[in-house]
Amino acid sequence: MKRFLTLIAATAALLLFSAADWRQFRGTDLTGVAADSRLPTQFDVKTGENVAWTTPLLGKGVSGPIVVRDRVFVTASSGPVTQNRLHVLAFDAKTGQQVWKRDFWATGRCYHHPTSANAAPTPASDGERIFAFFSSNDLVCLDLDGNLLWYRGLAHDYPKAGNDVGMSSSPVVVGKTVVVQIENQGDSFAAGIDTETGETRWRIDRPHAANWASPGMLRLKDGKELVLLTSGKGLTAHDPLTGEQKWSYDSGCSIIPSVTAANGRIYLPANGLTVLDAGEGSAPSLAWESNKVVPGNSSPVVDGDKVYTLRGSVLVCGNEKDGDVLWQERVKGTFWATPVIAGEHAYCVNQEGQCLVVQLGEKGQVVSTNELGEAVLGTPAVAGDALYIRGEKHLIKIAGANK
Repeated sequence: MKRFLTLIAATAALLLFSAADWRQFRGTDLTGVAADSRLPTQFDVKTGENVAWTTPLLGKGVSGPIVVRDRVFVTASSGPVTQNRLHVLAFDAKTGQQVWKRDFWATGRCYHHPTSANAAPTPASDGERIFAFFSSNDLVCLDLDGNLLWYRGLAHDYPKAGNDVGMSSSPVVVGKTVVVQIENQGDSFAAGIDTETGETRWRIDRPHAANWASPGMLRLKDGKELVLLTSGKGLTAHDPLTGEQKWSYDSGCSIIPSVTAANGRIYLPANGLTVLDAGEGSAPSLAWESNKVVPGNSSPVVDGDKVYTLRGSVLVCGNEKDGDVLWQERVKGTFWATPVIAGEHAYCVNQEGQCLVVQLGEKGQVVSTNELGEAVLGTPAVAGDALYIRGEKHLIKIAGANK
């Protein structure tokens, strides 16, 4: 009986942590929404207003942070010119104190655009492990205490994998598989890696063209999950354990924003925005297309019956049912980070280092513009009632008093 109660308590604790986690790019479920979170709508890094802590970071990185249990994880890269030194860092979520740092040498091509870094993909986690992926196509697996579990130089057998401006597709965990999308003009492929052993479950050839979009995940009504891969040639869905292609949808997709799946639908950055009704194991059907609700560099975000996109410097709110534009609100700056939604507000962080907070509702309204003091390209993370932003030089936690 005592053992049973201990198991129940452990399970409850794990579920509590899981609910507060932000385990990969755009969150654990890849939607960019933390509906129950309540974040400050105004903050000031200089004065410390609603800033819990700031922590300096080494090297460079445009990857976003992730949060697992009580720790924040980020990647970085350093070294002259190519940045062939890889770093994975863990910080205490409450204090911002660095808990551990692990360093590795890159095995693949490290070339990247000056505004980017080898540490461009956002890491991912299954709640027990951290999967840190880099532009050099090195995939590092660590436990939450920083112990190395396995390491894969995925370009070792494919030396032409990479492009001159760098790779930035983030890994996605689907069940017991971590999926990486390595698409470029040379050795172009996607692979599913066993989360426990690091062995390759599957590898499939992909179009030989540059692509920076990240994989997506579609959860079916029966609980099964499919991996979604997009490219300039269209969308394909795959079994996460075998890589078997289940279906395809031919519509040239944008090669920077990523696909989003929510509410039994697939939101595809193609022909503006293409929305598909997901079939149960069969090919999806077209729900609607819109050239007005258009993703730019950022991925679409779906919250309830509304879909949001950042088109240039305009946040567009569309009706999820038919794509009709409900409102538009101008937000200044250049955006690479995908907006995150917490409660009734969207947090839009531009490259210039400003976080614009937009009140959502029947109309959108910018309620504050908050200076971060440094450039930001990675998508923020939301965990509990805190916002974590990875800037050019610092990791920043935004939270109200006592958070």
